Amino acid sequence: MEHFQQVEPFDYVIFGATGDLTMRKLLPALYNRLRMDQIPDDACIIGAARTELDREAYVARARDALERFLPSDILSPGLVERFLARLDYVTLDSSREGPQWENLKALLAKTQPDRVRVYYFATAPQLYGGISENLHRYGLITPTSRVVLEKPIGTDMATATAINDGVGQYFPEKQIYRIDHYLGKETVQNVLALRFANPLMNAAWSAEHIESVQITAAETVGVEGRAAYYDTSGALRDMIQNHLLQVLCLVAMEAPDSLEADAVRNAKLAVLNALRPITDATAATETVRAQYTAGVVDGENVPGYLEELGKPSATETYAAIRAWVDTPRWKGVPFYIRTAKRSGRKVSEIVITFRPAATTMFGATPASNRLVLRVQPNEGVELRLNVKNPALDVYNLHTADLDAKIRMEGGMPFPDSYERLLLDAVRGDPVLFIRRDEVEAAWRWAEPILDAWKHDKVPMQTYSAGSYGPEQATRLLAGHGDTWHEAAE
Repeated sequence: MEHFQQVEPFDYVIFGATGDLTMRKLLPALYNRLRMDQIPDDACIIGAARTELDREAYVARARDALERFLPSDILSPGLVERFLARLDYVTLDSSREGPQWENLKALLAKTQPDRVRVYYFATAPQLYGGISENLHRYGLITPTSRVVLEKPIGTDMATATAINDGVGQYFPEKQIYRIDHYLGKETVQNVLALRFANPLMNAAWSAEHIESVQITAAETVGVEGRAAYYDTSGALRDMIQNHLLQVLCLVAMEAPDSLEADAVRNAKLAVLNALRPITDATAATETVRAQYTAGVVDGENVPGYLEELGKPSATETYAAIRAWVDTPRWKGVPFYIRTAKRSGRKVSEIVITFRPAATTMFGATPASNRLVLRVQPNEGVELRLNVKNPALDVYNLHTADLDAKIRMEGGMPFPDSYERLLLDAVRGDPVLFIRRDEVEAAWRWAEPILDAWKHDKVPMQTYSAGSYGPEQATRLLAGHGDTWHEAAE
């Protein structure tokens, strides 16, 4: 705990304060940072939502959320009471004018007007502009205010522009923090350390030595209670356009001059701008989309997507894309990005496959070295090397894995990715947040793929729940002589 530094006093206003995100992620994350002594005693956390509650009723909901979503061994009764004492609540339809805004204004008037004030928009994105307008109308935006925007920032370029324009009319870009919780994951941040703090890795990090890159985020769960939302989104919008493209940027970017926010974000933007466009003419050879059908997951029979949804749909639950970063460093290296619901296993990982050794002195060509960065679960770094088989007298090779688990001191669990991001907004450190031009560059690349899918340029495939995806995804890699990581294990 001594490694953490307390932030300055702040007001945190969460719009959408009765929703699942607030209860499941935001309040537990703030409690954990209080437990780490990072939140000062006079910090104020105000929930705002349309649900008519008084403060006591909201505090009761918050208490239930902490007990439900946090391990019991970190719920100290004294700390829980200290945290709940910081909470307040206003009933407010944040997208409309009305006298209820005066109640929020009165709560904020109890604290110093010059202290940091963070507005977290945990609402539907189409409400962001209206909330910003009302914050302006009622004089609640100060020079030390920040606004945190949850994804998705739009469903295409037009809606993303509308959202950014609506918020940007009242908040300058330096006060806008577009959150991507993947960037808050410690193992994702470790990509930069692995690459640039280790000369061995840095020297081999190019097309000269790397044959392919795979970035996977797969879940064993289906859409379940989120079916209505998911059907308007789909795998590409939900995961690839934001989370996985950000991971790709960290893998592929040139070394920034520093870890200062704009230096890192400029380097990521350069990667997004270097992505080779996928058009109607190439979508069928570079992308795969699919829906899961009924199958078996963890020994249980589960229904297919259309059965869960209860109607026909052209929304993908699986997406795989072969992307190309057209820079000298990555010439000819395919980046395979995939995400899936109802997969055979839950995994988020980055797999770097190195080119095989150009030697025949051992008879057969040695297997390619592979570097695996496990984002979750079992966070760690694994390097597959060729070694002599000690069971044989002849010089026969087999592979051995160097497996380094990344652990917290004292065996503590990894902090949730929201924990750091919530307080980075208080600190005014935007390095792990997304700049507007990054959002726009990502949509410029993703939107033509969505258009090709919309017009059936790429047939919708199916895969059984509990499998690793459709056969077409295997062929996507086979065309370049590659295999998915699980097939090579």
